[in-house]
Amino acid sequence: MKINLKQCLIAALLVMGAHTANAQQATDTINLTLDECLRIALNENPTIKVADMEIERVDYSKKETIAQLFPDISFAGSYSRTIKKQTMSMNGQSIQIGSENSYTLGFSASLPIIAVQLWKSLKLSDDQILINVEKARESRLSLINQVENAYYGLLYAQDALKVIEENKNRAQLNAEIYRKKFENGTASEYDVLRAEVQVKNVEPTILDMKNTINQAKLQLKLLMGMDMAHNIKIVGQLSDYQEDMYKKVLDTNVSLDNNTSLRTLDLQTQTLKNALSVQQAAWYPTLALTANYNWMALTNGGLFKDMKWNPYSTVGLAVSIPIFQGGKRYYKQKQAEISYREMSWQRDNLQNALKLQVQSQFDNIQKSVSQIETNKAGVAQAVKANQIMEKSFRIGAASYLDLRDSENALMSAQLAYYQSIYGWLTAQSQLSYLLGDKNLDQYKPETAN
Repeated sequence: MKINLKQCLIAALLVMGAHTANAQQATDTINLTLDECLRIALNENPTIKVADMEIERVDYSKKETIAQLFPDISFAGSYSRTIKKQTMSMNGQSIQIGSENSYTLGFSASLPIIAVQLWKSLKLSDDQILINVEKARESRLSLINQVENAYYGLLYAQDALKVIEENKNRAQLNAEIYRKKFENGTASEYDVLRAEVQVKNVEPTILDMKNTINQAKLQLKLLMGMDMAHNIKIVGQLSDYQEDMYKKVLDTNVSLDNNTSLRTLDLQTQTLKNALSVQQAAWYPTLALTANYNWMALTNGGLFKDMKWNPYSTVGLAVSIPIFQGGKRYYKQKQAEISYREMSWQRDNLQNALKLQVQSQFDNIQKSVSQIETNKAGVAQAVKANQIMEKSFRIGAASYLDLRDSENALMSAQLAYYQSIYGWLTAQSQLSYLLGDKNLDQYKPETAN
């Protein structure tokens, strides 16, 4: 057979490239704990960056309001051409007065001295900044809740995959035993086929679980603002969280003082109160200092002929006293009063709804804790039952169906155990989000000294 040197070189390069790609993929895998996922998400997620930018935007809005307290200085110029001069009659004689061309240039300035409504509006800007700060905090708490749920979901999927693969391995072992028995003439072909079918029946579940794991990883990377091409691996398993389960339950404080929805509503109530003060201030007079410095030129004939500029300046006070606007101020004030009173009812309703949610999550936590202990004992019993059934099967005291029933019962018990831990973790995370008790400072990026 004639060997093609070019084909050999190509094959060698392909093999080397495959090994390099596999090594690079293994090197690029990022191992992440829950705290690391949270830290990345809180510093890279676009939603958090937008919330922080909103705080900055409102801060500029406040500075815009403050700028209205400073002098307003402007420069203006005008030109007018007289088409027909004014005529003045006196003692039967008519005299035309005025100039054909009129030029005016000058500076004008005004400074508010008394502007109660403007002063009150500064408090509205402060309130809006506080509201946006609280909204940014709410965005962070919500993101923590989402990342935790995605992380716990990924842990559950990985643990479930291990359980299902162990079940498949048992089925494969049984199939191999029957295959050897069939070859030795001690088992029928039907027994072999039945055992192999049991293996095939598990494979679709494994494929579904692997797809679930991939989707969970994509969701987690999306929440962290991470490139989807990065390969991540999370550290730990669900059973690791059972160690401090009771301590967390005992240390739970169900106070709603830090609930972000209530805090936002309280800030909005304060904003409406200040908005009412702004409307009330519309009844007060305003006083402003004004100043002008202008130059004027009056000429006849050509556009720029014989121009002579003459300056003049003025300084004065401008007072505006609101008297009647058809009831507009009165109705605006009434609207603000009603909006302010509505908030007290909304707060009571929101507080009752939140108390119900907190109690519901706390009940879910207690139920999950009980289920964890029950399911843990169930797993121990299922393991022992399966061991007994395996021994009985080997000596011929139990059928293959009895063995598979015990193996499936063990798999169900293990899945139920992990499901109960997952339920407890998600309920704990949701309760923490409702209470707003997370210390967000611990997730700030570390700064070099």
